[in-house]
Parts: sequence; C-alpha cells; structure tokens
Amino acid sequence: MPEKQSIGRVQLGRQGVTENFIITLKNHFEKYRNVKISVMKSAGRDRKTVKESSEKILEKLGDHFTTRVIGFTIVVKKWRKPQR
Repeated sequence: MPEKQSIGRVQLGRQGVTENFIITLKNHFEKYRNVKISVMKSAGRDRKTVKESSEKILEKLGDHFTTRVIGFTIVVKKWRKPQR
C-alpha cells in the first residue's frame, strides 16, 4: 500500500458543515493524514463562525481527529488512537 500523502485541501462554502461535506472529508482521509479546510467568505467569515464550524466537524468525525484553527483555515488531523 502506498504511503499517505501529508495534506489534502477542501473548501467550506455557503452551506456549511453538511453530511455531504463530512463524507467528502472522510474520503480525503483515505488518502491524506491532514486536511486543510479553507473557509470561504460565503460561509460567514468571522472567528466565531470558523470556531463553531471546527467544533461541528470534530463532533461529526469522532475521537480519532483533532482540529486547529489558523485564521480562516481549519486544519484537521487524523490520529491512530482516540484523542479524548
């Protein structure tokens, strides 16, 4: 099996964190260890909204993931062991 590449990229748009967005993220984690999510202006670009989106993503993905907010980018990392 080929080694996973390090960073995938996804955009979070107007619709926000939907089931389809979570499915897309899970598909990216089959290929990547880390995924950078760029929060678009149409998604409501302020710190509070970005933080809320980060928490929703973490809640839906589960215990093997952590998030970090850097500006208007959410970095999601997948771990082998649960992080909580």
